[in-house]
Amino acid sequence: MDCMSCNDATVYIVDDDASVREALAWLLRSRRLLSESFDSAEAFDAALARAAPAAPACILLDVRMPGASGLALFDRLRERGIAHAWPVIFLTGHASVATAVDAVKRGAFDFCEKPFSDNALVDRIERALATSRERLAQLAVQRALQARLGELTERERAVLRLVAAGRPNKLIADELGISVRTVEVHRARVFEKMDVKSAVELAQALQKI
Repeated sequence: MDCMSCNDATVYIVDDDASVREALAWLLRSRRLLSESFDSAEAFDAALARAAPAAPACILLDVRMPGASGLALFDRLRERGIAHAWPVIFLTGHASVATAVDAVKRGAFDFCEKPFSDNALVDRIERALATSRERLAQLAVQRALQARLGELTERERAVLRLVAAGRPNKLIADELGISVRTVEVHRARVFEKMDVKSAVELAQALQKI
């Protein structure tokens, strides 16, 4: 992946070791990747309170730190959906490899053992940023579809549910106790508001939400 395509992305470094933060920031600058550094889980968590995932990013997170550990922060990020939008790569010493592997099983993107290979770490970061970009795009589609759903009337929602289930207009009319013509009108409005052209497209859109 070309690093130039990552110039709108940020790599967040969370590590209590100043020398590690500085080395990582230098490495990322040399690869034209933006970064922000934090010396504790608490500092990063406080910064997150002022921002929500919008632009692509990933998080380099030390497993063991004074105060809240990297694992504790990861659990909070996972609960809030942030670890999905911004993939987490754990930085771990040899003694913590098993812990990092367990975190990957629980949803972390990857881990990198200290001392790490620059090329291997940057490769992981670029994959994480690409994943973040894809996931944020999917979330944007979901939010747009949810907004369109919110514009439907109660009757249009009832028609939508039955149309998406593949019911023909006659059966929908019988089930809802309305005329076929009324079903056709509601169906047309549903398609317009949901920006779809067929029942198949409508069902596919609902699966994305």
